[in-house]
Amino acid sequence: MYKSTGSKALYANRVGNKLLLILMLGFSISFAAPTLVYPIDWPAQALTVTTNFGWNDQGKPTLGTSFESEGPVHAADRGELIFSHYGSDTASRLPSPLGAWVALDHGEGLISIYSRLEDTKLQELPQVLEKGTVLGVAGRSGWSTRRGFHFSLFDRKERCWVNPSMIITPLPDTRAPTIQSVVLRNAEGRIIEPNQISSISQGKYTVCVSATDTRIGPNENALAPHRILCTVNGSEIGALTFETYSARDGILIVYRNGLVPVKQVYAPAPGFEVGEVWVTRGQVSLEIIAQDIIGNAQSAVYRLTVE
Repeated sequence: MYKSTGSKALYANRVGNKLLLILMLGFSISFAAPTLVYPIDWPAQALTVTTNFGWNDQGKPTLGTSFESEGPVHAADRGELIFSHYGSDTASRLPSPLGAWVALDHGEGLISIYSRLEDTKLQELPQVLEKGTVLGVAGRSGWSTRRGFHFSLFDRKERCWVNPSMIITPLPDTRAPTIQSVVLRNAEGRIIEPNQISSISQGKYTVCVSATDTRIGPNENALAPHRILCTVNGSEIGALTFETYSARDGILIVYRNGLVPVKQVYAPAPGFEVGEVWVTRGQVSLEIIAQDIIGNAQSAVYRLTVE
């Protein structure tokens, strides 16, 4: 489940007695729209997203979605209460970046986590909670700078964090991502901006892209896109997808044409290392495409002479 192939993805999981089935059909440069089925909901309504899954947070990925909110936070689906922590709890006096938080098990290893809640317990929660049950109120506990809450999903079977927008109806998004900058880094570490030059030397280059997304208007918080694709002369050389992050031998990894340590991909904060390319003498067309979860996309094309 939650396995990405870069061009096609098949995700299947059971939450309680229901089957999640997400089949992303025929992703290519044309970005065919996926056909999706969503059985669970976001924990609150009329949400303002402050950071989303995959955002480059000073060289580290954001493993969930943070919202600015004032109201109650609800269970995204029916689940079993496996943990809750509030300021009045005395089990641990150590501060937590999660603040006040609740975790629910939805079956087959899928865990939902609701954190940074108001640090006051509203009521005694039952062992099994129905979808929509109030878990708490958006707050400012933990490592938060504004009132709201943080929502994340974890698959215990696959040992990975899952982008909530992959299994919940994506929030409305009418704007394509913005490609802010593209740079090439050669083997000696020299930075080259392809929009400033017309020719480069043959050799190996690392492609780094800064791209952001805003859902509705240009003055919103900058978010991470869902996918960044890089092609050279029409052939894909890098496809970075913000779908899951998993841990292997204590190292957090992301999918980029295969599993890659996030330290490598997220090193050029606030951008992303999208891939590597070898170029030889001749004409080269480098294209960068940034896509959001809805399918809105922006591309940038650079035509270079390799000497």
